[in-house]
Amino acid sequence: MSGRRRSAGSWIEGARAAGVDLGYPGERLGLPQEGAGSVAGYGRRLGALAIDWLIALLVATALAGALHWSAQARSLLTLGVFGVLTWLLTGLIGTTAGKALCGLRVVRTDGRPLGPLWAFVRALLLVLVVPALIWDRDYRGLHDRAAAGVVVRR
Repeated sequence: MSGRRRSAGSWIEGARAAGVDLGYPGERLGLPQEGAGSVAGYGRRLGALAIDWLIALLVATALAGALHWSAQARSLLTLGVFGVLTWLLTGLIGTTAGKALCGLRVVRTDGRPLGPLWAFVRALLLVLVVPALIWDRDYRGLHDRAAAGVVVRR
């Protein structure tokens, strides 16, 4: 019985629990394990997302109030504002307000800036939500992989 439980526990807990050495996140990309330029962890990324969403919500609420739009329209406007802010800021300066406050930036896997075109692809997939929920062992969502990007510490 304990053999079954151990193998099921290994499957649920991931490959590292089964003794497979996958290296550290970002190693395959040639990034450092810690410090500036290392892959950002989930906590900082989620914190940055919450800050960016709050900013988009505040902007959308102000716009919807000025235009006398409904709460439902405000919700869609919030998503649109979030997408546009994410696209423009990531494409032009490599970070959003939330990422900057959390000490993060978005770069291509070779270290170059993402640029407006790939930032647009990334932002479009990000607002679709599902691609952002599927991550690889380097903490890159499908939206990051599609844009050949990675979120790193500053």
